[in-house]
Amino acid sequence: MAADLTRGERLQIMLTEEELKALDDWRFARRMPSRAAAVRELLKRGLAAEGVVMMDGRTKSEDFGVTAGDALSKRDGGKSSAEQA
Repeated sequence: MAADLTRGERLQIMLTEEELKALDDWRFARRMPSRAAAVRELLKRGLAAEGVVMMDGRTKSEDFGVTAGDALSKRDGGKSSAEQA
């Protein structure tokens, strides 16, 4: 719930009656607490379906392959780039 308090951006969208009904039907079927929560969940699912990874703030630079212990070496059994060559 702390994340709810740290949201600093507001997004306003307009929906057709059909879109709003679909959103409400989806929300109520899953007992979501609000339309905003339902929209956030659908956005997260849609982005994930497109291969977008949401960062949770706990990701380290090595998870992006920025440091010597990069993600590639983790996938290859812990070998560094130099050891693989």
